[in-house]
Amino acid sequence: MIKFEARLSSDAGRPTVVLAGECDLTSQERLAVVLGEALAGGTDVTVDAAELNFIDSSGINVLISAHRKARAKGQQLYLVNAVHEVATVLDITGVGELLRPPGRG
Repeated sequence: MIKFEARLSSDAGRPTVVLAGECDLTSQERLAVVLGEALAGGTDVTVDAAELNFIDSSGINVLISAHRKARAKGQQLYLVNAVHEVATVLDITGVGELLRPPGRG
């Protein structure tokens, strides 16, 4: 099983950060670096959490920080495909709503 993976890909010209495994204190730096790379392109960024099976407050903090950086640059950061416990944590903290793409709800 993957401990944590964050990789940058491109989906129809939009940067997509694909997350897998467990995002916790030991992986927050990797998440921040990859999100920063994605935001450097100057366009909106999608974070795909379909393969993410755990996220703690440190991972949530990195997502919120990246969201704020994106907004400051006139960009958007969206999170999609969260499931099970990850979706629950994101919804309880309000981050699921904060990062929800338009038209999804």
